[in-house]
Amino acid sequence: MADDKEMPDAVVDGHDQVTGHIISTTIGGKNGEPKQTISYMAERVVGTGSFGIVFQAKCLETGETVAIKKVLQDRRYKNRELQLMRVMDHPNVVCLKHCFFSTTSKDELFLNLVMEYVPESLYRVLKHYSSANQRMPLVYVKLYMYQIFRGLAYIHNVAGVCHRDLKPQNLLVDPLTHQVKICDFGSAKQLVRGEANISYICSRFYRAPELIFGATEYTTSIDIWSAGCVLAELLLGQPLFPGENAVDQLVEIIKVLGTPTREEIRCMNPHYTDFRFPQIKAHPWHKIFHKRMPPEAIDFASRLLQYSPSLRCTALEACAHPFFDELREPNARLPNGRPFPPLFNFKQEVAGATPELVNKLIPDHIKRQLGLSFLNQSGT
Repeated sequence: MADDKEMPDAVVDGHDQVTGHIISTTIGGKNGEPKQTISYMAERVVGTGSFGIVFQAKCLETGETVAIKKVLQDRRYKNRELQLMRVMDHPNVVCLKHCFFSTTSKDELFLNLVMEYVPESLYRVLKHYSSANQRMPLVYVKLYMYQIFRGLAYIHNVAGVCHRDLKPQNLLVDPLTHQVKICDFGSAKQLVRGEANISYICSRFYRAPELIFGATEYTTSIDIWSAGCVLAELLLGQPLFPGENAVDQLVEIIKVLGTPTREEIRCMNPHYTDFRFPQIKAHPWHKIFHKRMPPEAIDFASRLLQYSPSLRCTALEACAHPFFDELREPNARLPNGRPFPPLFNFKQEVAGATPELVNKLIPDHIKRQLGLSFLNQSGT
């Protein structure tokens, strides 16, 4: 597959409309491999945005269904999303199969990212439950959030990337296996310490408070905040912080967390000096959720949604939280009796983790299956 992910050479003629037409491109031809033509029949548009469009397509040679993200390409720059996706390989990150350029009659150049097709998004799953006036069963909340954090642990620790737009629309769900995959790396970036980044990033409801305070030297903990917002939304059935604009977004956060202290503001953005905020007390977390909410769910939300970025737990620490203990039980299964998707096939994402953390992450019954003792290892 490595060659398929190489920078595309071929430029193919594409039509201006999408559905119904066929795009053909060539892959292979490197290292003595035979060249191979692949054709895609565009079937339906599944997403649009300022970036371009995403459509579902069928590979005519294999019958495989794929998703193709078609983005207008500035000829002067490399596409950052492509650069990042080419190096990522994880069960909870959407897989790039290959890519090619296409042109239109107006001589516009488009980059086509061919990815695995996953039929549902967490956004649509949430809509399904809210339209039926139901809450998502807690086992699914645990299963989905665990996989989100596992994907983030890989993205943050192995790829060194911050996603910067984590939200239910960018979390894909396979309705049969309940495997979750993080998608849309159009805003993602490798953060470099001491290098400024734009603060106007991330969809509003999921935007970390340091971004609202205009911080430019933030960390991957902005993704942890976003994931905390997703967790709260799965538990509540609606967004926790539904701000109507950037200022109102901060008001919504203050209504729950209370007014940030001067020290918390300094932690979010050391250059922010306007401290005129109404003094509001924090709303107790247990009063935000319904009475029957398990205490470990409330504790987990409170550890993710902290003003100070450094106090939020890391993605790997999140995976080890007691909220997910049910998933680590030896006989844990989906409600329909089928097995869970793979949850413990850790590789690079646990490199550098403490032995204690690795020990918590891998259940005893899995250790026995692997014939390994993680007690005395660093987990690499």
